[in-house]
Amino acid sequence: MKKPANKSKPANSSANKRARLARNNTPLQAQATLPTNTLQVHHYLPSSRANGPGLRAVVWVQGCTLGCSGCFNPHTHPALGGQRVTVAELFAQISALSDSIEGVTISGGEPFQQADAVLELLQRLRAETSLSLLVFTGFTWEEVQRLPQARALLACIDVLIAGRYDARQRLAHGLVGSANKTVHFISQRYTQTDLAATPVGEIILTPNGDILISGIDPLSASVEI
Repeated sequence: MKKPANKSKPANSSANKRARLARNNTPLQAQATLPTNTLQVHHYLPSSRANGPGLRAVVWVQGCTLGCSGCFNPHTHPALGGQRVTVAELFAQISALSDSIEGVTISGGEPFQQADAVLELLQRLRAETSLSLLVFTGFTWEEVQRLPQARALLACIDVLIAGRYDARQRLAHGLVGSANKTVHFISQRYTQTDLAATPVGEIILTPNGDILISGIDPLSASVEI
């Protein structure tokens, strides 16, 4: 079972397995019109060690039109999956953990197809906590720089991992799924050594009995859950 760096696999469901998406390769096209203070979220994990340095909360947004072949998380693609969450609610959940986690990772789906709401969340986290902020995007670095919110987004992010997943260049190491992806250390908080030390996968048994498989290359021989 193969998995790109910027696609961790949160909780599965029969609805996710049945989901299908007609892909659209227009990179800067948003999938749905939402209030700017609202995110469509596929899954929120309050504690993970396989999605960046240290213990981190992880937000997987719902919706992606990039259509990378071999994406490990196709169930995050449909725009109408997951649930709608206000930025204020999500911030409250994360900030309540600020004494016990090192940072926050935002993945997807495609975070920058909900750029306004992601920016609002990042700005609040940057202004009101000391948590580190890591973002995975399927956009290339050049595409990110063309976003209207680019300057504000990059001012909030410590590490950005950018680019489409390319199964032909599979790497699955140091949070990088394929060799064409680029890693941008925007602040001096982390180095490549920190990313390389991140576990490649994890299995989490939740209190309600769900099994979550997450990371860059989590148990490649495991069965689909």
